[in-house]
Amino acid sequence: MSTFSLYGQDSISVNERLLKDFGSGEVAKVSFPNELTTLKTGKNGNTIIVQNASGFQASLEIKVIRGSDDDKYLNSRLTLWRETPTLYVLDGFEVVKKIGDGAGAAAADTYLLKGGVPSKQVEVVSNVEGDVEQGISVYTWVFSANIRSIS
Repeated sequence: MSTFSLYGQDSISVNERLLKDFGSGEVAKVSFPNELTTLKTGKNGNTIIVQNASGFQASLEIKVIRGSDDDKYLNSRLTLWRETPTLYVLDGFEVVKKIGDGAGAAAADTYLLKGGVPSKQVEVVSNVEGDVEQGISVYTWVFSANIRSIS
């Protein structure tokens, strides 16, 4: 029997604020820069396996329409981080992918990203050949912890 996977109606929120001003193509990507496990094998095949705590870190690259309400909100968070890092209230993002099975049932693949701060400036490009990417603001956040659940 075949397995089907239907996607649509994804949502992304920051601090419980639903983001909506996305462009086209890939608008968000959660990635994990560090290994979750460290393994070291020595003499006689003796092996030490430990959990690498930095493996719980995550990063999120998110693309919104330049000048939109979401761009203004995310830029305000970036500005707060730059100006007063000691008073910054850490951000939490929730990225939810809706998954259908083709038979009427649906699940939510949810990533909860906690303890977040902006990690890069927003770059800009000017292009006279009509490149649409110049209308997109790309933000990158890093997080101290993440939880993935499928329900």
